[in-house]
Amino acid sequence: MSLVGKKFPNISIDAMDHMGENLKINIFEEATKKNKKVLLFWYPKDFTFVCPTELHAFQKALPEFEKRNTLIIGASCDTNEVHFAWLNTSKNNGGIEGVTYPILADTTRNLSNILGILDIESTKYDEDYDSVILEGSNVAYRATFLVDEDGKVFHESINDMPLGRNVQEYLRLIDAYAHVQKYGEVCPANWEEGKDAMKADRKGVSSYLSSH
Repeated sequence: MSLVGKKFPNISIDAMDHMGENLKINIFEEATKKNKKVLLFWYPKDFTFVCPTELHAFQKALPEFEKRNTLIIGASCDTNEVHFAWLNTSKNNGGIEGVTYPILADTTRNLSNILGILDIESTKYDEDYDSVILEGSNVAYRATFLVDEDGKVFHESINDMPLGRNVQEYLRLIDAYAHVQKYGEVCPANWEEGKDAMKADRKGVSSYLSSH
């Protein structure tokens, strides 16, 4: 079920920062109390392959997100201890040393389960053990959520495990949403900062299409 247009779940999750501090982070409150947008991106596992390329890519673009009043927060189902070990592993050894934004440690899978982003192929009840047996890795897909200053989700996307994200696209989406917030116009296909937007009516679309 999509969360777009709805409030992000108001739930606190364990997290780790680059200084080794154990945190509790509530994404909804990060947005609403700090009056900022939040980009929350999930990845499958620490100490893997595509994942560190994404964490470094978001770190490299961090100044651009900060210009847009947007917080970056990573997330996986690994523990705080594993996060901290990865944060202290050098880049040339596949680590994420140098990453400064916090990383959620959803070890309970409470939030990822609510979001519906876990790799669960099937579930079945085992009568002998009186337990539900899962098939699948039960780790998060590459899911991304953009949350506005009111705690509302204005974008979500999910990539399969092998597919890394394009960080520039999230900057474009944030620019587009900020334009909508400021001017009340809508942003057409392939819109980028500085390009024409349009009024959300028949005259607006006719004028836009005739000039493009």
